[in-house]
Amino acid sequence: MAIGRLALTNFRNHADAVIAPDEPMIVLAGENGAGKTNILEAISLLAPGRGLRGAALRDMARQGGPGGFAISAHIGDGQVGTGTDAATPDKRQVRIDGRTASANALSGQLAISWLTPAMDRLFLESPGGRRRFLDRLVLARDPAHAHHSLRYEAAMRARNALLGDEAPADPAWLAALEAQMAEHGAAIDTARRALIAELAAQIAVSAQHLFARPGLALSGWEGRESDLIAALASGRSRDKAAGRTLSGPHRADLLVRHLGKEQDAALCSTGEQKALLLSMILAHAELVRARSGRPLVILLDEVAAHLDPIRRGVLFDRLRATGGQVWMTGTEASLFEGLGAATRLIVDNGHVDSV
Repeated sequence: MAIGRLALTNFRNHADAVIAPDEPMIVLAGENGAGKTNILEAISLLAPGRGLRGAALRDMARQGGPGGFAISAHIGDGQVGTGTDAATPDKRQVRIDGRTASANALSGQLAISWLTPAMDRLFLESPGGRRRFLDRLVLARDPAHAHHSLRYEAAMRARNALLGDEAPADPAWLAALEAQMAEHGAAIDTARRALIAELAAQIAVSAQHLFARPGLALSGWEGRESDLIAALASGRSRDKAAGRTLSGPHRADLLVRHLGKEQDAALCSTGEQKALLLSMILAHAELVRARSGRPLVILLDEVAAHLDPIRRGVLFDRLRATGGQVWMTGTEASLFEGLGAATRLIVDNGHVDSV
């Protein structure tokens, strides 16, 4: 079991919730606003980043509570926890097996991916959302991706600040920051392209089981460290005028096509776009199961609501075949009647009870 026990304290609308699943498939049923998605969000915070909502930490503490929140989970024989306290509501704290750790260290504990209704517009919105989606998939495959992303962003912020100063920036300091960006940027780009290639191969193998067959590509900068160093050095005046860095992997975009229709995902129907996302999540889960030594956790918010019974059955079978731990939410327990053995819970106004 990936997560043997999950405890939430003063998180969102959950004052004190404990869940100890006894099956790898977990169903959270309840009305809208009951707190189902809050549980998925808490689990998503057991990975680096801001969770599946991308919310500010201070907004996660329970309203009317003492301030701060805590999330803890038993993973195998170990324990992982994260949260904040009332004195520093914007500062995230992480503990792994009782010891203070960085948020990036969480990437070595679980391989987590998720799909939420808010992602239904992923193909229609800005490239930033698609990059974040891709990076979550990469992180589940390669925990080192978090380190490279953090270092790249830190170096880029420092470079932007130097270029934004009225006084001329020190060329040597700029060159040092650009070298850091190039080192970590090349690693980011390599990891993304490797994941896309592996996903494409997995999609080809699993094509007959998928809801739709996605074709994946990455646009934007591609090259060696030396190429990015040269691009950053030659673009200093341009970047200073723009107020931001215009070259590098932070400008990349994940391109997705519906191969069955030979059509860009952005031009597909909402149902087809959802099918493409589900296919990517399933193929990624199969890939992670085969190549990652960490437990796999899949979070699916309201995933069954718009599927007919036959498609729901196919989805449940594919999810079970991944071998991962799957947490699903729905407003009606009847949506999961064909799921088979599962831990089934009712969520009601921040309270969690067994069915």
